[in-house]
Amino acid sequence: MTITRWGIIGPGSIAENFADGLAECDSGELFAISSRSEDNRAAVGDKRGIDPARRYADAADLVADPEVDAIYVSTPHPFHAEMALLAIRAGKPVLVEKPAGMNAAEVEAIADAARQEGVAFMEAFMYRCHPQIAKVDELITGGAIGQVTHIRASFGFDAAPNPDSRLYARKLGGGGILDVGGYPVSAAMHIAGVARGERYAEPVSVKGSGHIGETGVDEVAYGLLDFGEGLTAQVACAIHRNMENTVTIEGTEGTLVIDNPWVPGRNAGPSDSTLRIIKGDDVKVVEIKRPEHLFTFEAELASRTVADKLSEAPAPAVSPAESIAINNVLDQWRAEVGYTTFAEEPGVVRKLSGTMPKGLPQVSTVKVDGIDLPMNRMILGCDNRNTPAEGAVMWDAWMEVGGHTFDTAFVYGGGKHEAVLGQWIASRGVAKEINVIAKGAHSPYCTPRAIETQLEMSLNRLQLDSVPIYVMHRDNPDVPVDEFVDVLDRLKAAGKIGVWGGSNWTTARLAEAITRAEATGQAAPSILNNNLALAVMEKPVWDGCISSNSPETLEFLRSRNLMHLSWSSGARGYFLPPEIRGRLPEDTSPETCFGSDANAERRRRAEELADERGVTAHHVAMAWVLAQSFPSFALIGPRNPGQLASTLPALEIELSPQEAAWLNLEAESR
Repeated sequence: MTITRWGIIGPGSIAENFADGLAECDSGELFAISSRSEDNRAAVGDKRGIDPARRYADAADLVADPEVDAIYVSTPHPFHAEMALLAIRAGKPVLVEKPAGMNAAEVEAIADAARQEGVAFMEAFMYRCHPQIAKVDELITGGAIGQVTHIRASFGFDAAPNPDSRLYARKLGGGGILDVGGYPVSAAMHIAGVARGERYAEPVSVKGSGHIGETGVDEVAYGLLDFGEGLTAQVACAIHRNMENTVTIEGTEGTLVIDNPWVPGRNAGPSDSTLRIIKGDDVKVVEIKRPEHLFTFEAELASRTVADKLSEAPAPAVSPAESIAINNVLDQWRAEVGYTTFAEEPGVVRKLSGTMPKGLPQVSTVKVDGIDLPMNRMILGCDNRNTPAEGAVMWDAWMEVGGHTFDTAFVYGGGKHEAVLGQWIASRGVAKEINVIAKGAHSPYCTPRAIETQLEMSLNRLQLDSVPIYVMHRDNPDVPVDEFVDVLDRLKAAGKIGVWGGSNWTTARLAEAITRAEATGQAAPSILNNNLALAVMEKPVWDGCISSNSPETLEFLRSRNLMHLSWSSGARGYFLPPEIRGRLPEDTSPETCFGSDANAERRRRAEELADERGVTAHHVAMAWVLAQSFPSFALIGPRNPGQLASTLPALEIELSPQEAAWLNLEAESR
């Protein structure tokens, strides 16, 4: 039998329990530790009989040890993601204490990194590995209580307030939701999923309330999860209030109660537990008796996962995808309660290393007239980050691969997305190192007056004095084009903007604006910001959207050598594999907006070329956008560093003019 040799980063009290579990399991052993405290290294090392040569002061040395097979991270919360990524990039599978990150974005980065490196990542929900959860699953799927309708789960205790403790200190990620909120949330999501024949289910809405204490962390929190179709859950957690600490599952034919879901039995064993099935006055007790240490089940499962070289631990352990979903709910719950972590403060300087794999191509640049800094050929859309903490994960990764051009807009997130980008820019001190594309004048506020007002608000949110590129988000044909030219020329003269253009403008209207500006010596528009993808947009993604992939528009851009910024340059995933396309929202899905026989042929050609080049059809489609004979830039909207990493190989694909024409059905052969 293969024995997994574990290294522990942060050998504290919870790690002691895990070490005890390892001592009893068949498949794993404690082999090395890392702690910044010399006294701790000595105490734990002597107690566990660890070779002094494997008692590391630096976690980097531990993960570099070739004889260590896997890493268990049990540091305070703010260091979980950092240490997990350090281990994963060293090629080590990881078991990470919960929460695996300070927010879902960090957990997503861990999961992506583990997938890229081909190693397992498991969040350490010890209770899920105990045999009672498998028994609960069996009872639910067997119809013991009929159809599940409601779940109640709580985990709360009353710890003496101590502003310096990890429970109460905001700088250590304290509070009930981050410390124990993951237990009731993960239980509710797992049970809801099992009831529907899935590994877990995600709620369609999260509501909550709670109490923020003097140290700024949530001391008590209550939540309501709605899974749709009549299935709901109540969750609760606390660090300053004792709670029932049970899970109650209500069904159409009875109720199932887990009397001790989180710590079934005693740490040292036995790990006995009871379940109760209640139907009216009839109560049936199901006893589960096990002699093992409570953490043996988790230690054995994690060790076998590593020894068998699995990408993730088998159910009912928490999968990487479920970890992301759980932490997303925790983020929403915290927002409902009003608890923001230190990493979400406006001046956040927290930086997570290791989110991007090595060996990726750098984002290439090109010099554009009127813009001081070179432009990235790919441009990062900033319409999906709600806090500086989650934004930092994405934007730091972008800078790491040479990205420095960002696209945002006045309307994104109701202004929130500009504001969090501005907070990140200020915290990193990169205002003079980046290009920001600002957009304003979206319908129904597409007027000359709105442009000036909105731009001033955008600059305040972004904490910038000016932006090198300004784009009108929509056109308003009811307004004479000269009025727009006048106001944008005035803003350029005032040093508020550099070059400007229009998004979702017709070529006729843009040509009119250019002619008017040139005739009067004013700043002419030099940018068209429409949809341009290898697939032609058949149904507008949003009202007022215009595609540039038509013979007339392409010729217009070529003849004038105009700069084109393409939004939805990947056709909303039209060229991705079908299993991924099928998970996208129906109303704006690639097949809804781009489905046609002609586009199906474009996709077939892209797939043919991709097979020959050893890349994906999505990469070929992105390369087509960049291969135009006019200055063509692709806006991309990755939601996490993993999606960014999967997009960048398109930069290394060179398409000949003939190949580009063939892909777009402009030529019969390539």
